[in-house]
Amino acid sequence: MTKHKSVRHSSLVIRHSARGPARTKNRKAYARAGVDVDLGNRLKRRIQSLVRQTHPAPAGRVLGKIGGFGGLFRANFPGMPDPVLVASIDGVGTKLKVAFATNKHDTVGADLVNHCVNDIAVLGAHPLFFLDYIGAEKLEPRVFDQLIRGFSRACRTAKCALIGGETAQMPGIYRRGEYDLAGCIVGVVDRSKMIDGRKIKPGDAILGLASNGLHTNGYSLARKILFDKMKLKPGSRLPGSATTVAADLLLVHKNYQPLLAKVPHGIIKGLAHITGGGLIDNLPRVLPKNCDAVIDTKSWRIPRIFQVLQEKGKVDRKEMFQVFNMGIGMVAIVSARDVRRAMSILGAKRIGRIERGAGKTRLIF
Repeated sequence: MTKHKSVRHSSLVIRHSARGPARTKNRKAYARAGVDVDLGNRLKRRIQSLVRQTHPAPAGRVLGKIGGFGGLFRANFPGMPDPVLVASIDGVGTKLKVAFATNKHDTVGADLVNHCVNDIAVLGAHPLFFLDYIGAEKLEPRVFDQLIRGFSRACRTAKCALIGGETAQMPGIYRRGEYDLAGCIVGVVDRSKMIDGRKIKPGDAILGLASNGLHTNGYSLARKILFDKMKLKPGSRLPGSATTVAADLLLVHKNYQPLLAKVPHGIIKGLAHITGGGLIDNLPRVLPKNCDAVIDTKSWRIPRIFQVLQEKGKVDRKEMFQVFNMGIGMVAIVSARDVRRAMSILGAKRIGRIERGAGKTRLIF
């Protein structure tokens, strides 16, 4: 199986097997076939400073060098008697189509990091390191630089080291000018402080933390409604809004972990990242089997983008809450006695309650 397709970045490795005098000839032939190894080498040199900026203090946690076959991270967790590693992997979905249409790529890089950070934050984990995958028909230096800058910026904010990655040039697999993204994150939480929902019980309150838009889910339906049905362009104004369609759709997925980390241990009983599946499918992932989450959908203002999608797309209300986050990007479940304190710290709204049930979400319209 050939290994001539890839460029490894962050811990970047350019993989090709040519030897001796034939190397130059093979590279040129390979470039003519659509895979430019020399370009990959140049891009590798350009991103080293961006990658190093993500390496957290204290120095020495990230080991090895850029260009190694694997990223190295020293597992040193002072103050954690029983550290548990938490890992997650995800993508950005068809939000990438909006990035292609607008030729703006740094936001989707940040989206990927933040989505992954939130997925482990619901267990109480702090991010340690992140690895990314970029698959493309052909490497475009400007696009590659924007993506890495987006990864780097989001990793710095999350205090998460970018320690590895893979960029695959695969002509014939991807369309010209398009690419795909995936990311893997590893974090850590002390087992005694893990948030797993087991203590959730009837009478607890459900708090909603606002999203700033679609985040990274529901874009296939949103694009169909906005671009195909409504015939809008990325630069068109969203009806009833002062912003363009592209500006709304490319808002960066929020990172909730720094805010959640401010809540004293023991107050939050359960957390749900509201991604694909919306409130309907994501809340049951943290509920005990004998509890239902009852959501009052009138307890917060639905952002304009979702109102437009429902009205113009003629989408059933319940389906909207299963496809989109509807303005709630993260849900926290707390005891009734802790509601005010948690709301103050998180800037959250009370959007529902826990009742006896069968581990489902019930919506009140």
